[in-house]
Order: sequence, then C-alpha cells, then structure tokens
Amino acid sequence: MEHIQLAEGARGFVLSESQRAFRPWGFNYDHDERGRLLEDYWEKEWDKVEQDFAEMRGLGANCVRIHLQFGKFMESVDKPNPAALRQLERLLRLAERQQLYLDLTGLGCYHKKDVPAWYDALDEAERWQAQCRFWTAVAERAARSPAVFCYDLMNEPVVPGGQRERGGWLAPPFGDKHFVQFITLDQRQRPRPDIARAWVRQLVQAIRRVDRRHLITVGLVDWSLDRPGLTSGFVPQKVVSELDFLAVHLYPHQGKLDQAAETLRGFAVGKPVVVEESFPLWCSAEELEQFVEKSEPLAAGWFFFYWGRTLEELAQDKDLGSALLRAWLERFRKRARLYALTPNS
Repeated sequence: MEHIQLAEGARGFVLSESQRAFRPWGFNYDHDERGRLLEDYWEKEWDKVEQDFAEMRGLGANCVRIHLQFGKFMESVDKPNPAALRQLERLLRLAERQQLYLDLTGLGCYHKKDVPAWYDALDEAERWQAQCRFWTAVAERAARSPAVFCYDLMNEPVVPGGQRERGGWLAPPFGDKHFVQFITLDQRQRPRPDIARAWVRQLVQAIRRVDRRHLITVGLVDWSLDRPGLTSGFVPQKVVSELDFLAVHLYPHQGKLDQAAETLRGFAVGKPVVVEESFPLWCSAEELEQFVEKSEPLAAGWFFFYWGRTLEELAQDKDLGSALLRAWLERFRKRARLYALTPNS
C-alpha cells in the first residue's frame, strides 16, 4: 500500500511510488445504524467494524473518514488514553488490509455528554494546547502507516463574532450530535480569519513535530467564503497557506446544482479541494450524481456516508430514508470504477 502525496501543481493527489493519480472516493463512517459513535462499539464489537470496512470496500470506496472524539482519546489536558490509541492502531492495520485510506478527523465533541467538564472549563490558550496534545498523540501512532490519507484538524470549526458564554464551545446539535464547534469564546476585536489561521498553524505544528509526511486539512462548512451573511471565519484564502488541501462540506439543494458548483469554486484557491461531506439530504440521488459530474473539474475527491446498512438490508426496509440511501449507494457503486483506482499493495 503506497502513501498518498500531493501531485505536482497541487491539483490533486498521487500514489507516492508509482505516481499514479489518486482521487478519493469514499464514505464518512461517523456513526452506525443506531447512531453510535465508533468509540462506543469498536472494542466490544470489533467484528462489526471489520464487516463495515469490507462492505465499504465492496461498494468501491478507496477512502473512509473516521471521526475521533476528544473525550475518548484524552484523559486529562496532557494525558492521552492508551487504550484508545491502541484501538486506533488496530483500525489502521484493518485499513491497510482492506486497502482503504483513512481521513482521520479529530477533536470531535459530537455527544455533549461525553465531553469532559475539565475540557469545557479551559480557556482559549489551554484548550488549544490540549488539542495539540491530542493531535501529537494521534499522529505519533499513525505516522508510519501508509493507510493515512490525511489528518483533518476538526469537523466544521467556527470563529464566533463577539463573545460567547463561558463553556459554550458547541453550536446547536443536528439531531443528537454537535458537529459544529467554536475554537474561541471571545473574539477580543481580533479579525476572525487571523484567529482561524493562528489556530490552524498551532495544531499543524503539533502534528509536524511527529509526522512530516501525511497531509493535513480542516473540514470547512460551505459558509466559510468571505461574502455577506453567515460566515465561519475560516476564509479559504486566509487559511489555505497553512494546509495541504482544502476540505468543504457541501450538500446540494434541489434545482440549485449550479449554485453548489459555484460555492465549490470559491474554495479553489490554489490547492486541491475535496468535497469531504455530501449526501442527498436536500436533493435526489440522481441530482447528487449530477453534482458530482458538475464538480469533476474542481473537486479532487468526494466523501459521502455509510452507516452500517448494506444494500440488501436497505432493500428490506420500506421507509423513504432507506430507499433514498439505497438509491445513492447503488449510484456510488456504479461510479466507483471512474475514481477508485485500486492502489498497489
């Protein structure tokens, strides 16, 4: 299994030895069919993890995005959880066997009940330092594995405008999960993009102390562009210099595929852009495939979602959600041959 690196001209990715083009085509494996996060079952139900990885590979994926939760990996500000790190190494070995590259997304606080009280009590500088310690621990274990596609610093970070309440690090949940997280509670009259860039730089430096090879990105909401209305503070032009490529989360709306493609174009600021999250949430499976086709000149790769239900299991369900997911997974499998080159082992 070859390592992944940037292609010359920063337009995409290649396999390190053969220099064959590599285009991520994969899934977010953020929870299972019961809504459980990976760390909730990856010890007692390891066979399920193995089965899900085999199923994703069978659908034609070459990449899987894993969402690591801060509270499961850190026992204190500077003490990682050794059991979680051992399990991460086990996951890396599984990925190598299945020829699946991993997007390791960190610092998750998806279930508020699992977030340590001591973590929320930290001030900005202390919290950033704890986040650095998380990433140093993870990157130390992952540095030698060719299965690592990238490190994603955090899922959907936001710099608030003004001041937030003490301990208010999480945005409102989507369902029962807090996917959006604030990196500071007080802007203190600093330009928001400056805060974002400083945070990215500090975490990247923490990773680079132990791993100088693997790619680094951050998963941005699509409202990160510098334009009127709601913004995240992570303006692509202001943070791109600190990253190897940009990752954007983009969910096309019915009848607005051109608008989604134009938003994607806004993230094309000199380095590869990966659509790290997408799904027929606001459109049909057919329209999502049309968006993929429209985005081909711009996107260096795509990640969708897999939640542990096979095509056969989904076919037995009669609800609309299962039918929509099955329709998309069938399209995903058919298109896989266009993007998912089988890497050399």
